Amino acid sequence: MTQTTTDRPAGRASGALVPVLAFAGIVVAVMQTLLVPVIKDLPLLLDTTPSNATWVLTSTLLSGAVATPIMGRLGDLYGKRRMLILSLAVMVVGALVSALTSDLLLMITGRTLQGFAMGAIPLGIGLMRDMLPREKLGSAMALMSSSIGVGGGLALPAAALVAQHSDWHALYYGAAGLGLLAIALTLLVVPESPMRAEGTFDLPGAIGLSAGLVLFLLPITKGSDWGWASGTTLGLFAASAVVLGLWGVMELRVKAPLVDLRTTARPAVLFTNLASIMVGVSFYVVSLVLPQLLQLPKSTGYGLGQSMVVAGLLVAPLGLTMMFTAPVYARLSAKYGPKVTLILGLLIIAIGYGAGLGLMSAAWQSLVISVLLGAGIGLAYSSLPALIVGAVPASETGAANGLNTLMRSIGTSVSSAVIGMVLANTANNVGGVEIPTMHGFRVSFLIATGAVAVGLLLALFLPGRRPSGKPQLRASSEEDAALERAEQVLRGFRGRVLGADGSPVARAKVTLIDRRGRQAGATLSAEDGSYALTVPDRGSYVVAARATGHGPLASSATHAGDERPVDLDLSLPGETVLA
Repeated sequence: MTQTTTDRPAGRASGALVPVLAFAGIVVAVMQTLLVPVIKDLPLLLDTTPSNATWVLTSTLLSGAVATPIMGRLGDLYGKRRMLILSLAVMVVGALVSALTSDLLLMITGRTLQGFAMGAIPLGIGLMRDMLPREKLGSAMALMSSSIGVGGGLALPAAALVAQHSDWHALYYGAAGLGLLAIALTLLVVPESPMRAEGTFDLPGAIGLSAGLVLFLLPITKGSDWGWASGTTLGLFAASAVVLGLWGVMELRVKAPLVDLRTTARPAVLFTNLASIMVGVSFYVVSLVLPQLLQLPKSTGYGLGQSMVVAGLLVAPLGLTMMFTAPVYARLSAKYGPKVTLILGLLIIAIGYGAGLGLMSAAWQSLVISVLLGAGIGLAYSSLPALIVGAVPASETGAANGLNTLMRSIGTSVSSAVIGMVLANTANNVGGVEIPTMHGFRVSFLIATGAVAVGLLLALFLPGRRPSGKPQLRASSEEDAALERAEQVLRGFRGRVLGADGSPVARAKVTLIDRRGRQAGATLSAEDGSYALTVPDRGSYVVAARATGHGPLASSATHAGDERPVDLDLSLPGETVLA
């Protein structure tokens, strides 16, 4: 295993950091719903069969699933800002490819490239953890996590308006423009994180995970076309189980794995990821059902007869409510913890779908459902990164949140497949056209409610707040941040980083290295030079410090493993070194 160093410590984060990162997340999420208004017209627009046209959507899903954990790990190793810009750049290239063609294969290529941008969500969360003070972190991560739903909700009416009044290729030109704007803002506002993980990139692990995910998600997305009991579908599921099993065995033997499966097996991480799948299922159901119900003609007896644009506007509050839920989440999480906030969000989602069973007879009722579900999904999505970040080392933030984002994507994929099958099997054939029925819509809402119930059960197994040890991330005020810092130094090392003249050194990187030479923790010194590092267990450690303009320093120390902090000041040499 190689020991990597940081880039020079980043400067103080700008106040625009959070809005810019959230905007990048929203731009990426737009890719997922960009084509919803023209799905039914794709076979005609691309001069192909309906079965082939679905690859335009499937390709984005598959590439996003593959890219998310990989880009997270690359960000941990080589710089999260760097990988964020790369993700957005690949998305822009993909959007331009799709904008300039009506050929099916080129369109699929462009959509595949667009899917790679999904890695921006965990990268943004990782940057926030590395750059923001604790008192601002809770609401910032909540907003970044919710950007998936916000972008999807806002894209629906905007894309419908463009598709209704302009050539559909304009959707891609608009997406490319948004991507370029996100890149420019990131370059101007977002500094590179000084945090780096140890080791090198696990290329065999990336190939194995990619192959396993494609083999698993492909039959989920195409099973309704191929037949769920067909040899192709069952064979791909079996192949995915074999590949992912072998990949897991390999990852456990690698010193620097793509995904640390031992960390992933911790209850806090495992049950959060499983609950994320259920939240993903529940989120996508409303996106599939409400637009169809709103646009069905009133002559069906239950359709609401709205235009494509009006239907998009009535569903848009789903995303807007998720965005406005972020500050509410921060206050609730600061007081009760992210586990309680996740449970509350799931309860609100259950209430929204339960109420929705009786609120399908008027357009304004769709607005009520959207607001209720937006509030619940916003709270649930906001809780997930806090639970993950509070359970993994700082050097694994990008990879861990990438895996969590992948779990949500798997949930939406399963939801799309199951709900599509339900609506198809309950549809009425009118003049050769399959028309979804109210029975199908209600069964879909019941499936979403069942997924939420499973998510609630999983959330109950999450560890609660602990009075000591590694704290969960939650903060919305200076008082809460002070409490977090006080808890953090109960078991570990604390002190100040000083220059040769005795003056405090701010934003020095302080790293904790265990007896095996592995990084056990890392932090940046505060403005007054103070730092605090927790220790995972008793034993001997090396505490190393590094800052621009000073020589590096390493100091050996032993911790007894109890709740008392060890005071250790670090005095850096004065000679100038290259950062």
